[in-house]
Amino acid sequence: MNKRMFYLLLVLAGSFLLQSCSYNTIVSYDEASKKAWADVEAAYQRRADLIGNLVETVKGEAKFEKETLTAVIEARAKATSIQLKADDLTPENMEKFQAAQAQLSGALSRLLLVSEQYPDLKTNAQFGELMNEIERTENRINIARRDFNQAVQTYNTQIRSFPANITAGLFKFKQREMFKSDAGSEKAPKVKF
Repeated sequence: MNKRMFYLLLVLAGSFLLQSCSYNTIVSYDEASKKAWADVEAAYQRRADLIGNLVETVKGEAKFEKETLTAVIEARAKATSIQLKADDLTPENMEKFQAAQAQLSGALSRLLLVSEQYPDLKTNAQFGELMNEIERTENRINIARRDFNQAVQTYNTQIRSFPANITAGLFKFKQREMFKSDAGSEKAPKVKF
């Protein structure tokens, strides 16, 4: 009876360990973080597409500063050239991606500041609608970043928690890097008139 009891306990313990190894849960969270990253990329792509339309609208203003337009066009090209897959979210790759996006944001900000000097441009209905779309897109980017960070947090927590960490180690699941704010963005910008 002792042997029987021992084997029964062994089978029960084995089935409990297999059930709690959480491989499927890890895979589910891994896929959720990949999908969240794809949403971040989609939001940035939407912004890049809108900026292309904005540049074309602004080009119609003959007196507009060419240097500012060129900076926006170049920053947009650089930002869209960096393709980062969810499996490649290393700190170095995230830094490169964020730097390119920050450069585009800066060029876009300069474009908007310079556009204030052109009343014809500001009254252009297409320009106004594009500006509204860009604002909505920036909100989408923020939401996509937040959702991505939430998905990464859930995934990272799962693969570091016992007993899932054993499964994660066996199947080589690695922690993902979260999206971080740009250096200095914690300080409020100074507005001067």
